[in-house]
Amino acid sequence: MKNKLPQLNFWQIFNMNVGFFGIQYSFGLQQTAINPIYSFLGAHAEQLPILNLAGPVTGLVIQPLIGAMSDKTWSPKWGRRKPFFMIGALFCSLALFAFPFSKELWMAAGLLWILDAANNTAMEPYRAFIGDKLPENQQTFGFQMQSLFVGAGITFANLSLFFFQKYFGGSSETGIPTWVYYSFFIGAFCSIASVGWSVYKTPENPPTEEELAKLNLEKEHSNFFTPFIEIANAIKDMPKILWQLALVYLFQWYALFIYWQFLTPMLKKTLFGLTETDETKSSKILELAQKGSNVLSTDLSWANQISELVQKAVGQTGLMNGTYNIVTMITALMLVPLAMKFSTKKVHIAALFGTAIALFMLPFIKNEYFILFPMILFGIGWAAIMGLPYSMVSPDIPAEKRGVYMGIINMMIVIPMLIQTISFGFIYKNLLGSNPVNAILLAGVLFVLASISVTFMKVKKVNSQ
Repeated sequence: MKNKLPQLNFWQIFNMNVGFFGIQYSFGLQQTAINPIYSFLGAHAEQLPILNLAGPVTGLVIQPLIGAMSDKTWSPKWGRRKPFFMIGALFCSLALFAFPFSKELWMAAGLLWILDAANNTAMEPYRAFIGDKLPENQQTFGFQMQSLFVGAGITFANLSLFFFQKYFGGSSETGIPTWVYYSFFIGAFCSIASVGWSVYKTPENPPTEEELAKLNLEKEHSNFFTPFIEIANAIKDMPKILWQLALVYLFQWYALFIYWQFLTPMLKKTLFGLTETDETKSSKILELAQKGSNVLSTDLSWANQISELVQKAVGQTGLMNGTYNIVTMITALMLVPLAMKFSTKKVHIAALFGTAIALFMLPFIKNEYFILFPMILFGIGWAAIMGLPYSMVSPDIPAEKRGVYMGIINMMIVIPMLIQTISFGFIYKNLLGSNPVNAILLAGVLFVLASISVTFMKVKKVNSQ
């Protein structure tokens, strides 16, 4: 039946993907601002992996469950997938609005759990929604349009952090800079507004009478355990190509989590010459000064200089992540004709290898402008990561189980992240010498392994017509 889906025009595919802008704005803030906020609230570098546990755990549990539930849902008024990503977007907006008001580390960590749960509730049905609407020969274009909005959302988030830092000074009593607040408030608006646009503009395909009768019958016999049984059966019967993708994702997403957590610490060391000891000492001096204790003017001046350098490193992280996401926006749709000419698989192999090269370059560039050039390769890689794997595996996924399998694909993303959050604190401290440079280089090695792993994937050829 999926081959009989009508061809959609450019603007129909555009409108159905707009919601990814708001969802990925939130993700961009998680990439760039969450870990610095943790640092402002007193977290140390080796604590960052465990403080990011929310993403892997909520993704592991929520996405496949929501996927299984959305496969079995239909409302004539609300549709199949839309109710889930609208609810997710609403709670995401509320969490983003509250996040910069965190007064303690536990509050920020708790809000991240809510934020990640909401994002996961929205994300999986949205990806299944794209697959529901598009015939196979348009799915590469559809998923790469999704990649474009992913790049746009994260770009806007990171550039907002960079520019607000330039024009808005001051900080709250917790040390969180004022400019962080504005970025989170904009994210709260974008999340609900962009998803609302796609919901308003794009109707869902109604089930046939036969499909509806089957849904109603399954609903009558369903219970609390039904979604879990659906997930278990789907994993048992999973197409071989998804197992092959799991190997790619093991290396790729472990590496990406390292990059997002340790880019700022690396920049503090390589661009600004800071150590964690400097940060700890300056924070204590500033804390004493805020409490009215007597502090030597020279010590206070030094502490303020360190604080400014720390904020510059956060801003530089935003600029670099914004740069690679601008590249993602520009190149996302350019990858479509390349995939048609050389194959999606070959393009993806090249893109992942290019990402590895970018990571190998970063620690050795000492100029804040020259260090933006490797982000071109990183941006091409991110454009591929956000779209090409879905178009490679989509022809092998049964249409009636698209939601649950999209959730299982997300399990392949979050399991490596979960492994990273549990294991990397020990690895960073005991094997990498607590050196963020070594962490980024290890991420590069893992991307090489991911690129090699793609060569083992058996991708179906899809007719262009």
